[in-house]
Amino acid sequence: MTWQLIKDAFLGKEQDFTRLPLNKDIFILAIPMILEMMMESAFAIVDLFFVAKLGEYAIATVGLTESVIVLTYALGFGLSMAATALVSRRFGEKNYTDAGTATFQLLLVGALISILLGVLGWAFASDLLRMMGAEESLIEQGSKYAKIVFAGNTAILLLFLANGAFRGAGQAHHAMRSLWIANGLNIVLDPLFIFGLGSWEGFGLEGAAIATTFGRSTGVVYQLYHLFNGKHKLKILAENIAFSWETFKKIIELCLGGMGQSLIDSLSWVALTRMNAEFGSAALAGYTIAFRVLIFTILPAWGLSGAAATLVGQNLGAQKLRRAELAVWLTARYNVIYMAAVTGIYLIFSSQLADIFTSIPEVKEVASQGLWIIALGYVFFAIGMVLTQAFNGAGDTKTPAWINAAVLLGLEIPLAYLLAFPLRYGYVGIFCAIAFCHSLHALISLYFFKKGNWKKNQV
Repeated sequence: MTWQLIKDAFLGKEQDFTRLPLNKDIFILAIPMILEMMMESAFAIVDLFFVAKLGEYAIATVGLTESVIVLTYALGFGLSMAATALVSRRFGEKNYTDAGTATFQLLLVGALISILLGVLGWAFASDLLRMMGAEESLIEQGSKYAKIVFAGNTAILLLFLANGAFRGAGQAHHAMRSLWIANGLNIVLDPLFIFGLGSWEGFGLEGAAIATTFGRSTGVVYQLYHLFNGKHKLKILAENIAFSWETFKKIIELCLGGMGQSLIDSLSWVALTRMNAEFGSAALAGYTIAFRVLIFTILPAWGLSGAAATLVGQNLGAQKLRRAELAVWLTARYNVIYMAAVTGIYLIFSSQLADIFTSIPEVKEVASQGLWIIALGYVFFAIGMVLTQAFNGAGDTKTPAWINAAVLLGLEIPLAYLLAFPLRYGYVGIFCAIAFCHSLHALISLYFFKKGNWKKNQV
């Protein structure tokens, strides 16, 4: 039975996630979602591994650029949340035509936004790096990398959007495959484009950006093929390719909360990165390494949490409210077990993990401290991720947005500043603020989830 479930998860056999036993539902959805996020994690680690060989300035450039491009990720996550909520609810209602219409509208909105952001990012790349506190020598060497990354906005947003729709439809295998194609190509092309081959010297740091953009664009081509080929329940047919004002309004309503929570999360990260830059490039490089390693374990947990979003949306659409709630508790239990195991690894091996990426003592010290301090809140993070996904799957994107605003903007940034500067704990104070505030975030989310208002949300 287990082997058959694994086979179904990989091959993408279409299931009715309002009828299967919940543990099987989670298993079938979580396997491709976790593998999808593991590939995203592997890309982050491998990319940093090759970039780190170019020196401290290259690591710092990637860190600063990502702290800005994360705003694009925020928009992508926000629209992806809307896609999952809309498509999962329509699938629970067995209204597959409207699911296709919603998906087309989302792609249209994402394409328009991404083109605008790409043009602005290319034009103001140097100014954005300077705004983040980069030294002039770093700007001179890293602005080309930033321009290429910013210009790849369209691929980033469309990749997120289509994958959100696939997950909402329970077709997590397509989301997994698209990211494996995108990031697999990136991993293969990274060393080639950065360091060259034979007499060809490659593009240096810009090669990492080219590999990333090319890989993601290829992943988008795969997604569009499966959305338009008409072979699955989630498909875009000729009847769906038209502007629908009603669908557009629903998307905007859901996106405002989804974008808001992601943008607030991202703005908090930008502010923390900017604070960390005050302690020099070594501290910034260590901070970047720590977060890349942390993401390696957080993204699979986020993938497991994604099962809750799909199950909540589809079961609410089928009017099975109790089943939707039970799916959240069961997913949270699995996520806590995973994150508790990871916490133990970081507490014991933080120094050895930092060793993999740098031999510079100052950078290694920052990375090692960041790993074990932030890992202290991992069990809380596990619960918070599942609850956030549950709210979003129900189409209640506003509650997580308000929690983010209160905790991340209202508390995390002031607390990090207080600890880092007036109290003189430096970058250690920033790490402590992150661990504390994200743990508090999970507890507040738990309070609102138990109130149950998310069950009444209409999508």
